[in-house]
Amino acid sequence: MEKSAILEYLKTHPGSSSGQIADALANQMSLATVKRILSEYVKDFYVYTEGRARATKYYVSPLFLPVDLDEYFDKEVDERQVQSSYNFDLIPNVLSRANLFTDQEMRLLTDLQSQFATNFAQLTDEQKRKEMERLGIDLSWKSSQIEGNTYSLLETERLLKEKQTAAGKTKEEAIMLLNHKDALDFIVAHPDYLANLTIARIEDIHSLLIKELGVDRNIRNRRVGITGTNYRPIDNEFQIREALQQTCDLVNSRSNVFEKALFVLVLLSYIQAFNDGNKRVARITSNAILIANGYCPISFRTVDSIDYKKAMLLFYEQNNISAFKKIFIEQFRFAVETYF
Repeated sequence: MEKSAILEYLKTHPGSSSGQIADALANQMSLATVKRILSEYVKDFYVYTEGRARATKYYVSPLFLPVDLDEYFDKEVDERQVQSSYNFDLIPNVLSRANLFTDQEMRLLTDLQSQFATNFAQLTDEQKRKEMERLGIDLSWKSSQIEGNTYSLLETERLLKEKQTAAGKTKEEAIMLLNHKDALDFIVAHPDYLANLTIARIEDIHSLLIKELGVDRNIRNRRVGITGTNYRPIDNEFQIREALQQTCDLVNSRSNVFEKALFVLVLLSYIQAFNDGNKRVARITSNAILIANGYCPISFRTVDSIDYKKAMLLFYEQNNISAFKKIFIEQFRFAVETYF
């Protein structure tokens, strides 16, 4: 209760000092307690500061604030207080200054990557190929399932290995899965292709993923809607290109590979640069960045599709990355412990 009281106060009184917070909450906690909790919040990125020493002011960070997803989505779409339009400040003025992972999270991810690197170095080339094939089948299946594809994992394996389609499924579902395989095969064959992110190369990945699906290849120039939310992406082609360039610049400026991969996952979905296939592009491009840097790719196999969509909607509506970051960490751990 003490912690939530501080957050609630800062939401309505941004830029308060620790003394001002303590005065307002004097009947609940001491100044020492306020300072201790604020220090914990800053460490976990729930709160950020401006100024130094006695001039330090505190602000709630929407990026990492803990959210009860069940409670949040209990409200109908029109009842939720959301940011309904694209946030033009998000990339240049918020994410450009943000560190996405706490020290504890980075230690976990770094340890997992070290475990992967050790295991990977001990495999023969044939074993590496087979493990990448296995991960690729899982990723193609789950990435397509998130988009409504009804192929089972076993049916996907049969399709990708033997080119045998499943009874009762549409041609488009099979093509979607085969396109995932083609995109992954391309990335594995050209591991440096997305070491430096560019708009043209994002468009190349999109072209591979929407081949023969009747989807426009170019960056869209009309409005799109997203089911289940009142968030509306930008619809001006020049602004879309500018947002994509900002994303490329942000990703290329970072040395932390995990940040690069997570930025791509959320921002390519948020910008919605294409008429269709945006989240698929985000997942494949994110994996391409991991592969380009010698990191373990992610299949997302165990993530619940509804949980994935809720985490993405939370970012759309609140610019809050906490739920999606949790999914990213969990799925990286699963990948390291399951493949290679």
